Amino acid sequence: MTSPQHISAAEPWRVDLPWPDKRLSPNARVHWARKALVVKKARVDAAWAAREAGLQGIPATAIKATIIFSPKTARAYDLDNALASLKPAIDGIAAVVGVDDSRWNFELCRGLPTKGGSVRLILEAA
Repeated sequence: MTSPQHISAAEPWRVDLPWPDKRLSPNARVHWARKALVVKKARVDAAWAAREAGLQGIPATAIKATIIFSPKTARAYDLDNALASLKPAIDGIAAVVGVDDSRWNFELCRGLPTKGGSVRLILEAA
């Protein structure tokens, strides 16, 4: 486990996550019970990633989140669906950070393809 970062409102905070499970896509046709398991895992895994990054109780009342999606391949993907697939992870991070995601503003970016895919969230006090 890594040691927590020094929490300061002046510095951006970073959380790196794996590419969202395809069953989280709004276009996926998955049985509700199976999807619930995937949603819970994504939320818990993201919460742990935020804790490991030292983001518990950051000093902010609103968050600007820059989200960089680096897909597995160079295939085209829809940023709206990518954000929707990330919703459980955002909920997990918001719970750790202590700022409800209704108080977040999002900037979505396309990153270069990386092996396995990844998502980087850069959080700043808004």
